[in-house]
Amino acid sequence: MIRKEDQYFSVNRILLLTIGLWPYQQSNFTRFQHIFISAIFTTFITFQLTAFLTLRCTSELFMKVLSYLCHFTSPVIKYNVFYFNIEGVKDLLIQLQHIHNKLKNKNEIAIMKKYDCTAKHYAVALTILGVCGMFALVIVQFSLNMADVDLSTNNSRSYQFLFTMEYFIDPEKYFYFILLHINAAMCIAVIVEIAVGSMMIAYIHHICGMFRIASYRIENAININILQTITLKNKILMIESIICAVDIHRQAMKLNRHFVSTLEIMLFCLIICCVITLSLNLFQIASFVGNMEKVLMPFLCSLVAILHMFLSNLMGQIVIDYNNHIFTTAYNVQWYKTPLHIQRMILFLLQRGTKEFKINFGRLFDGSMMNFATLLKASLSYFTVIHSTRS
Repeated sequence: MIRKEDQYFSVNRILLLTIGLWPYQQSNFTRFQHIFISAIFTTFITFQLTAFLTLRCTSELFMKVLSYLCHFTSPVIKYNVFYFNIEGVKDLLIQLQHIHNKLKNKNEIAIMKKYDCTAKHYAVALTILGVCGMFALVIVQFSLNMADVDLSTNNSRSYQFLFTMEYFIDPEKYFYFILLHINAAMCIAVIVEIAVGSMMIAYIHHICGMFRIASYRIENAININILQTITLKNKILMIESIICAVDIHRQAMKLNRHFVSTLEIMLFCLIICCVITLSLNLFQIASFVGNMEKVLMPFLCSLVAILHMFLSNLMGQIVIDYNNHIFTTAYNVQWYKTPLHIQRMILFLLQRGTKEFKINFGRLFDGSMMNFATLLKASLSYFTVIHSTRS
């Protein structure tokens, strides 16, 4: 982050440090963290796939394993893309630091602090949600096996796990070792989702703060003309203020494009994974209606996939709205009271607003609430196709 760690990205810094992804602190220890986390992820995926070697490969087993694998692919993609693009992420933060350092107006600094505060609220809310989710999964895992104890004979039946896995070892003898591995993988996956996701949300909100500053500068430029006597000095101040508004707007768009280009592969893959995950888990829910144990995990995975798609597209919609707000501001101010050459500058600015600015995922999806609805429809369509073929 930005060197002012107590002011910006403080929560994101703590979250990313826990998984060794903070760009400003890369050391031998963070490399060890990467090896450890990669090993946990790799073995967790491998031991799910090995279930096909020892169990009868039915359509039910295939769908169950595939739905969990697709869901677990999301944090794996996030972690690895973020890790191997760590220099690109650092460059994004350096550019943002440079823009922060150039802000001198106390109102503009207050605007940026406001959006940073909003980003922190997202990070804290997602962290609380993630911690509650982790505790719930651990409790459910233990309750599954606590319920399996036959009190009349004091014997326990075969141990159950939330995921279908094959470790090639005695599950009763090494129950706690297997449980530790599963819980470690789930907890790390949740932390990765929260840390990387909240960092992306924070960056988007700082870009939105820049858009809002551009709107403020336009309003301020027109107010100079309306509230004060028109002098040569005031004309120069108006021109400079509009130029500064255009400049920070241009920088915000440039940073947004750089952000998308740095993480484009990850963003595109995550959208695809979410659609597949939601479709497969909806199929799981439809297949096991009435069986609470079997429906629980698909239901949670479906909720996470929907939340993921919603937040991704919400951030895209926010960028669209704040970019449009600049041109709405330029249109609504009393521009007709300004000198002719200022009116021409505003007209030039309004012409730029005819082209909508969006966050694009893999040159196929535009981040917006309309796209969120489209992705939900696509997931439901795929679910319908899968369910009809099964029937």
